[in-house]
Amino acid sequence: MDMERSSSTERFQPVTSVNSGDGVPVGEDLYSYTIQVVNIIFYGKPGIGNDWVLIDAGMPKSGGKILEAAAERFGENNPPKAIILTHAHFDHIGGLIDLLEHWDVPVFAHPLELPYITGKRDYPDPDMTVEGGMVAKMSKMFPNESIDIGERARELPSDDTVPHMTGWRWIHTPGHTEGHVSLFRESDGSLIAGDAFVTVKQDSLYKVMTQELEVSGPPVYLTPDWESAEQSVKALAQLQPGAAITGHGVPVTGEYLQKELAVLAERFKEKAVPDHGKFVDGEK
Repeated sequence: MDMERSSSTERFQPVTSVNSGDGVPVGEDLYSYTIQVVNIIFYGKPGIGNDWVLIDAGMPKSGGKILEAAAERFGENNPPKAIILTHAHFDHIGGLIDLLEHWDVPVFAHPLELPYITGKRDYPDPDMTVEGGMVAKMSKMFPNESIDIGERARELPSDDTVPHMTGWRWIHTPGHTEGHVSLFRESDGSLIAGDAFVTVKQDSLYKVMTQELEVSGPPVYLTPDWESAEQSVKALAQLQPGAAITGHGVPVTGEYLQKELAVLAERFKEKAVPDHGKFVDGEK
């Protein structure tokens, strides 16, 4: 079926990091792969022919790189069972339509996120006036338009299970977007947090380029609801995750993760919420 592209899939963004093209295994079945400044996640044990799931779909124009990385990990002509979206900002769905032209697979997202992948609603414009570093100032060039993948868009199950990811549950973690979700596995404390929190100061161009580790709140220029964002971080901190892969930054594990996430939750307004910006000030 026909799909409708937009600037969210077509407008290449000239930003990158030292980790672009690198993959980091997290346990036996999670693999964080960095595309420019954002992470996609492969879930499944590596090996030709093994079943697997893709979480998020990278930057605009990144479909080819994702296909190559997937083939290297799971073999040629071995599509995922599904694609799960933490949310549908341009840097998490940029390669999606390119992938769906090769893989006839369902794409699961929270019901509140579906309008952004079925062409019904665009996100608010990024806030380049927000307090923050150079990336915040550059955010005016970031696309906010929806795409349309048609009938391949599916709602995540209402019982909080994650399709083709046994033992995982999805958690509604709004704030960064209305329908943002994180994925959690109770058995070993693995967390896929999307942009509910990140492990790099995402508004700082230097820190983004160098991937300097810092457990931080969601990107300030694209977070319209700070009260919900705070409650989401607090909910994730209460899980005391043993390992976390976030949308931006390096994976983190163990005591450092739990300590820094608890500090972020406790001091969220001080550490995460900007002093000024249209979303902080109640503008749309």
